[in-house]
Amino acid sequence: MNIKLSKESILGLIALGTFVLMTVVAPGFISSTNINSMMFQLPEFGLLAIAMMVVIVTGGIDLSITYIAALSGVGAALMLTNGFGILPAIIVAILFALACGAFNGFVISKIGVSPILVTLGTMVLFEGVILAITSGSSISGFSDSYSLIGNGYYLGIVPFSMVIFIVFAALTGLLLNKTTWGRRVYMYGSNDIATLFSGVKNSKVLMKVYLYAALLAAISAIIMTSRYNSVKVDLGSSYLLQSVAAAVLGGTNIHGGYGRVMGTVYAVLIFQFIRNGLNLLGFHSSLVDVVIGSILILVLTMNFFSDKFKQKRDAKSAGHAA
Repeated sequence: MNIKLSKESILGLIALGTFVLMTVVAPGFISSTNINSMMFQLPEFGLLAIAMMVVIVTGGIDLSITYIAALSGVGAALMLTNGFGILPAIIVAILFALACGAFNGFVISKIGVSPILVTLGTMVLFEGVILAITSGSSISGFSDSYSLIGNGYYLGIVPFSMVIFIVFAALTGLLLNKTTWGRRVYMYGSNDIATLFSGVKNSKVLMKVYLYAALLAAISAIIMTSRYNSVKVDLGSSYLLQSVAAAVLGGTNIHGGYGRVMGTVYAVLIFQFIRNGLNLLGFHSSLVDVVIGSILILVLTMNFFSDKFKQKRDAKSAGHAA
């Protein structure tokens, strides 16, 4: 009986294996306190990783994603500290993020500048805007009701932020796999020229990708600001490398055309287990970054040789057919 596992199924098994390994070697890993802590940390990272995955599926990258989140958080903080309620603050946070996403999308889709160059520039731009608004200091002192978003529980069991993450992960999966826009995103990532000649308006597809990634960044920012009760210029900045690494480890093709939400979620879990376990073992945080960076390089190298092998195999098959 020949059983062929998908990339996502293999990643799921690796995530399970990582969890078991850390349970054995890291004292306190399986404790309710630690599990609870990981459940609160995962949503903010997971949302940014899914946002990055959606962009990478098109063959692009968004290096400004964490600064979009930070600027979005600043928008919410300004509203909250000036006497406005939670709903206006959330709306402003989303509008700030969508404005950033629209700017990225316009320059990339309409003008045609490379995504890596555009988002590298807007990363610096958005950082400058945040510094101008905050003067480099943090904004804090939000209401207790706002903090429930990042610190509260749904039905007294599951963190509310985890529920938000699950909803948006499921929504992203549905949008990519069950809608015309999602199919066009994959088509564009596979071959943008062929997609254009098939009658698809590529610029519209790309614009929606960067807008949606910005929306996910805003939701992540709302969770982070409510959880930390503050916002500053480097809010979520440590997640930039990790979000790229999670998307790639999750099976997303760095050249575009393939990527699955479930694979990215499994990768997020793997990184969460590794980071948490190593912290419990007393490893310095910089060493944890070394491990994550090494995993990213290893996966990219494996994908490179896998693509080379596949190209040679396809060329050999074509030669035999001729």
